[in-house]
Amino acid sequence: MLKHREYRRHGPDYRFGEQMTFHDIKETFGLNHIRLGSWVEEDEKNKAANLIFDSLADLAFILKLPPKALGLRQTLNLAFGSGGQQGVQAHYMPVGRELALAKNAGAGALAHEFWHAFDHYIAPKAFSTSTRGVSFASSSWLADVSAIQHPLNRRLEQLFATTMLSDDGNDCHDFVSRAVALDKQYGRQYFSKPTELMARAFEACIESQPEISNPYLVAETLSSSLADSGGYPDLAHRQQIFTALIAYFEPLGEALGREGEKKKRG
Repeated sequence: MLKHREYRRHGPDYRFGEQMTFHDIKETFGLNHIRLGSWVEEDEKNKAANLIFDSLADLAFILKLPPKALGLRQTLNLAFGSGGQQGVQAHYMPVGRELALAKNAGAGALAHEFWHAFDHYIAPKAFSTSTRGVSFASSSWLADVSAIQHPLNRRLEQLFATTMLSDDGNDCHDFVSRAVALDKQYGRQYFSKPTELMARAFEACIESQPEISNPYLVAETLSSSLADSGGYPDLAHRQQIFTALIAYFEPLGEALGREGEKKKRG
């Protein structure tokens, strides 16, 4: 049960001992809407609010983004203890743009699902995707969909290439080959999907940052059965991917910061 579970987090103190609310989360991180399940008790709600607030703040800190950027221009919705799928820690629903965390099993999945939300959000801004259906930037890149020319989009393409291609760019990376082998082992295509490759690479980079340890944000990319079977990038590859991540997100954060200052000045 969430209220009886301890999460040993190490990182900056954003709250200074204050109890956060889901309204604080919505306002601080620029979310569109938050939905709470009817079975979430008050003490569970309070504990979850602090855990989610710290996790999103850690994510913004690591990616060098303004906190409000995580709301994806107020398009991202959050559900806690509501709308979950049986046996699933967390999931992102493109229809409705909702990131849902299970009440008692959502820990460790937030970073993974945030990437899915971002991958979906950025697709039509980075690639000439169809207005019909659901598109993800990672899938569009792999399918050679025409990219929209912009310096940030070129950095996003480089992030995909660093994650999924060999160093010379002529073959798939060993990380992808291992994912294909996992799919053969389990008899279904899942691990080698570009959306899942990128989500696992993203969360692995987040968990590997030495200045922050947050098992509610991300867990098990360093030690788990999936990690042992090669489901995540190795440590050297993580560093390469993280360098490409920051090369994309840091200038994005700077641009969003300038935009926010302009709005303040009117």
